[in-house]
Amino acid sequence: MSEDAQRPAGLIGPNAILQLLPLLDRIGGPERRNRMLAAAGIFDVPDGSCMIPEGDAARLHQQLRKEEPDLAPCLSSVAGYETANYILSHRIPRPAQWVLHTLPPAPSARLLSRAIKKHAWTFVGSGRLRVPNAWTFEIEDNPLIRGERSETCLCHWHAAVFARLYQALVSPSCTCEECRCGAQNGGGPCRFEVRCAALHVG
Repeated sequence: MSEDAQRPAGLIGPNAILQLLPLLDRIGGPERRNRMLAAAGIFDVPDGSCMIPEGDAARLHQQLRKEEPDLAPCLSSVAGYETANYILSHRIPRPAQWVLHTLPPAPSARLLSRAIKKHAWTFVGSGRLRVPNAWTFEIEDNPLIRGERSETCLCHWHAAVFARLYQALVSPSCTCEECRCGAQNGGGPCRFEVRCAALHVG
């Protein structure tokens, strides 16, 4: 059975919402958070025990960009960072993390990128992930920005997830940038590039 056949259609991991909630509390308290959830059509906050409809996560991210255009990139990045921390604490076995830490950056990145591709359905929903190489990810039809149009890249949450995983498991010098977004003119996949300064040292 193919990976696409196994992937639950239209579902995404609950951290796409849950890691935003404490940040919404910080900028406006529980009342503001609840108003934003209601505006996004979310009346039952996920408990983290199962996958959630990707549309719920997409509407909340879109609502954040609508109400807080200046803060949204930072808040989304923090939420992505904390999502990766959750993955490190609960989803990647310690022995596997030890192996990735022990290897040099290049082979470690190859192993990590394969693992990310294998579990892509948890964070791309009905979108499609391509991994051209160990340092590049492309999300076709990204549900978190589907239907939106922007002059700038919007996928700060995904970029932060990739960055944090690579920093924790490959090298602290890793960064990740979305260099092309599907919301920009012409559409196409969202493209993320990871860079590792450790590869150019010495």
